[in-house]
Amino acid sequence: MATTSTDTSGTGTSSLKKTATCPATGATYEFRAPEPGDSRSPCPALNTMANHGYIPRDGKALSGWQIVRGLVNCYGLTTPFSIFLSYTTFLLLKKLGRRIDLYEIGEHGVVEHDASLVHRNTGTGEKYAPIDIDKDLLAKFVKEARTEVEVEVEVDGKKELEKLNLLTIADVGRARVRREKESPPLDAKHAEIARGEVAIILGVWETKTKDVTGTRMDWLERWLGEERLPDGWKPARAVGMFETVRRAKAIRAATEAVRAAEAAKTD
Repeated sequence: MATTSTDTSGTGTSSLKKTATCPATGATYEFRAPEPGDSRSPCPALNTMANHGYIPRDGKALSGWQIVRGLVNCYGLTTPFSIFLSYTTFLLLKKLGRRIDLYEIGEHGVVEHDASLVHRNTGTGEKYAPIDIDKDLLAKFVKEARTEVEVEVEVDGKKELEKLNLLTIADVGRARVRREKESPPLDAKHAEIARGEVAIILGVWETKTKDVTGTRMDWLERWLGEERLPDGWKPARAVGMFETVRRAKAIRAATEAVRAAEAAKTD
């Protein structure tokens, strides 16, 4: 279990825990689950970066620039987009020019928000959002991926066709409507953040076939459930701000279409 320790000094932390090298195996960027005393957040993207060593593995005393480099190297986000995401987060947290522990990003109602697709809502009176993934919410989200496709994959040096479920923007629209029904209302800022979070990862793992564009749900399920990258995966494309904004707008349109369809059924 990751801690929410408030010590941001990094004092006493092994230097090995602060590098890309896995202390257990010596491999670069290899997955290592968080250890007792490590800091984690409600954000699977950042937790995964720490688990693989793209940012200090203990999740403590992080600078804005460390997060920028982590987003670029781990997910292939462009540098300008990563700068925007990192330093806007520090600005909203009122931590600009300081270092933070990952848990601080979970301060409720700042960047973090209710109606997460895989976290329970923050309880009344709680300052920080839950860090652990809610397995029931994750299972419901996985079921939203309803498009089965065949994609070409390489197995032992040979190309084979594999059946996969893809998560599409329409699927995300249904999931967002479902969670928002179960949650306190989101203001405009946090509704946009919620759409943007998914829009980013849809771009990172975009999979295109002749008929449909989506994201592999098996990869998403592992990433969300274990906060771990797919085996052997490396960024193959740059993901920038403008395409993410376009994708977030498409998610908003999808949610509005779901709400309109539901309203029509009740008329």
